[in-house]
Amino acid sequence: MRTTEVLRLAQPRARRFAPGALLGLLSALCAVGLIATSAYLITRAAEMPPILYLNMAIVGVRAFALGRAGFRYAERLASHDAAFRTLATLRVGIYERLVPLAPDGLSGTRRGDLLTRLTADVDELQNLPLRVVQPLLISGAVAATSVVTVWILLPAAGIALLVALVLAALVGTVVNSVIAARSERSIAPLRGAFADEVLDTVVNLDVLTAFDATGSRLAAVETADRRLTRAVLSSAAGSGVATGILSLLAGAASVAALLVGIPALATPGFDGPVLAIIALVPIAVFEVVSSVPLALAALRQVRSSAERVASVVPDAVPTEIPVDGPGVSSRTAEPTGTVIELRGVSATWPQAAAPAIRGVDLTISPGDRILVTGASGSGKTTLAHVLVRFLEFEGSYSLGGVDVRSLPLADVRRVVGLSEQIPYLFDESIRQNLLFARDDASDAELLGVLERVGLSGWVEGRGGLDARVGERGSLVSGGQAQRIALARALLADFPVLVLDEPTANVDADRADALLVDLLAASTDPDGRRAVVIISHLPVPDDLITSRLRLG
Repeated sequence: MRTTEVLRLAQPRARRFAPGALLGLLSALCAVGLIATSAYLITRAAEMPPILYLNMAIVGVRAFALGRAGFRYAERLASHDAAFRTLATLRVGIYERLVPLAPDGLSGTRRGDLLTRLTADVDELQNLPLRVVQPLLISGAVAATSVVTVWILLPAAGIALLVALVLAALVGTVVNSVIAARSERSIAPLRGAFADEVLDTVVNLDVLTAFDATGSRLAAVETADRRLTRAVLSSAAGSGVATGILSLLAGAASVAALLVGIPALATPGFDGPVLAIIALVPIAVFEVVSSVPLALAALRQVRSSAERVASVVPDAVPTEIPVDGPGVSSRTAEPTGTVIELRGVSATWPQAAAPAIRGVDLTISPGDRILVTGASGSGKTTLAHVLVRFLEFEGSYSLGGVDVRSLPLADVRRVVGLSEQIPYLFDESIRQNLLFARDDASDAELLGVLERVGLSGWVEGRGGLDARVGERGSLVSGGQAQRIALARALLADFPVLVLDEPTANVDADRADALLVDLLAASTDPDGRRAVVIISHLPVPDDLITSRLRLG
């Protein structure tokens, strides 16, 4: 995915963007009009004419004051509604592009940084229409309208205002860029690095505390925080200096208007109220135009965030990640006879230099209990990911007699399910952690499957299905997390179930009992479910039907 594509998706379509931009323009014009009519009213009233001559100015002041506030309020509603709706569409589009990559195509991005890219960086993109495009359009339109109006009243004053505005745009932008450009481009990456340090510390806080290593981790968090703070302060300094320069030039424009306007008082048709208008209008115009350097600064931050979002979603899915291609059938995989057959299968992880497994042969029939063993790094998890089509492969892999490359990925994953070594539990209730496997399951079915995995008494003791499991299952033990994961898999009713190191996070004296329970629970009534157990621990021969050693 390219940065320009992300920016294009972040900008609302014209029909949705136009109302907010138009209302913002009307609000800005009302602000300038309010200054002009107020200046005219005050100076004209000082001449003490009949009240009849002031009525139009009085009405104008009231109208512009109400219009400025009313249009501004309506503009905020319209422009933010457009930006947020576009942001929702963009976020959904990014997730749709990420789904084919997950989980193995995202392994190169740290979790904290990935989270920041999908939240803070995506949120930053709303500033493209709100703080970049719209302010630039409004500033340009207001500046042009004001210069033309002042030029009509006094050409020399109009030229002076134009020169001041051009200088303000150029000098303010250059100064802001010199002071803050590098910092503004670095804010998004530094924010991601800070979030990654914080998440890494929080997630591993128990281990860090146990080994008295919290000091070094907190020092790393403080270092990341200082870098981010310096970048933000540098950006604020650039904006502050640019705003100060614009204020000076606004005053200079008013002084220039007075210098050319006072001599013009001797000209017929040019009087004190008109002089007040050309002297005070620059102040209102510069209030609007002051957003130009800030808009360009915001553009640098938006572009940096867009680059980070685009880098998460590559232009093309890596060849190691399977996708549904044009040759994929619409049929549903129905395993008959031999469920799975692998011949000469090799697989490589994304960005890896060499295959993780080579020439693997494996046949899985209904009711099989196959133990996959091997040293660490021998490719056991790689084989599991190939079976569920998280990783592409070389060789032959058929499901129910059909080449899996001709089947939709979703169909394969309805047949082959994976219970991971560290199952993910959401910070929700036990019920919600089970329902996403089958959202129409009743409470009775949920309790039944918990009974099968040996958790019915535990759930009852915790108060039922509404008991929460904590963030990433912090309120449950490793064995309980594996049982909950198996319960989810049983609810999904996979004909082939892969258990990846189910006892890796369980005490050694309980591992054998847990493995026996898991195998017993995974057996379906007709005995046709096949189970592939990946384990580095020995498993009794009476629990399995065959073995496969990798490496």
